[in-house]
Amino acid sequence: MIRINLLPVREARRRADLQQQGLLLVALLAVACGLTTWVHMAMQAKISDGQERVAQIDAQIKQFEPQLKQVAAYKKKKAEVQAKLDVIKGLDRSRSGPVHMMDELAEATPDRMWLTSLESSGAHVKLEGRSLDNEIVAAFLTRLNGSLYFGNVELQRTELESRGGLKLHQFELTATIEDPHKDEATPDAAQTAGTPGGGAAGR
Repeated sequence: MIRINLLPVREARRRADLQQQGLLLVALLAVACGLTTWVHMAMQAKISDGQERVAQIDAQIKQFEPQLKQVAAYKKKKAEVQAKLDVIKGLDRSRSGPVHMMDELAEATPDRMWLTSLESSGAHVKLEGRSLDNEIVAAFLTRLNGSLYFGNVELQRTELESRGGLKLHQFELTATIEDPHKDEATPDAAQTAGTPGGGAAGR
């Protein structure tokens, strides 16, 4: 009976298997290193491209920086000029306000009626006067209510008095001074706009 020793064959196969596994591991490591190197190079290329674009944008910003400064200066100058114009408009309205108010009063005052006093406090006005009858007073109130420069016109009192044998109706009314151009005024200009000062008027 012949006996064959198989141990050397098994040992040879085991070594061959180890060699194959070693070669496979080396191949996998090589592939992994290759992929890592490729990804690294791709990322470096993207970073380099991004840095180049940033440098180009910085160069363009520096190139147009003088123009941007000029535009900013022009905008600031325009804002300052506009603010001055608003103040001038407000002052003009403040100056012309009493003139318009007195003109409106003159236009609204009917015949056979005259004003004896006019007092103002802020935007509020108190008027006193006399007329020959109450219908004239009612007509005067109606005309003031239709004026653009007066609002909230209210009759406070009316009394009948006798002067030199003539019966007169003495009245008192209040109103507010309105600015028909207030929607056009800016906040700065509105602050500069004043109201007519107190005083007395008669005719």
